[in-house]
Amino acid sequence: MEQPFFHVSFRPNVKLVSTVRRFTAEFYERVLVDQEVSEKVALATHELLENAVAYALDGETGIRIEVVEDLLTIKTWNRTSPERAEAVKTAIEQMNQESDPDKYYQTMLEKTAYRTDGSGLGLARIRAEADMAVKCVIDSDKVCIEASTSLRRRK
Repeated sequence: MEQPFFHVSFRPNVKLVSTVRRFTAEFYERVLVDQEVSEKVALATHELLENAVAYALDGETGIRIEVVEDLLTIKTWNRTSPERAEAVKTAIEQMNQESDPDKYYQTMLEKTAYRTDGSGLGLARIRAEADMAVKCVIDSDKVCIEASTSLRRRK
């Protein structure tokens, strides 16, 4: 049986990010028949796309959401500057060193309360609120950020 997925490449803007979030929530609510999981997928989708839109060099980004067996994975990718690629890699490495996602998220809320750019809160929110693992892969000027979670844990 084929697993449900969708893949979109586009030149998004803030309005389209919200549209994709709504679509994702409805799509996975019907596919997974679990509103809580579909809301977490939608949250992670929104946060990842906001990042991709904000930091894409050419304004183009892609997203793929799939379920393979019991693993749900969301991937976004875009081209970005070497400095931004290194910054997101470092942010994800630091975040993943903290064993308690909620504690890290609260620390980041306090630390970034007055920042206006690049807070890293979206990634921390995915890990804490959506209960997903976050990683990134950098290939030259292309950055792929991936959030994943086991659906088996939720039953």
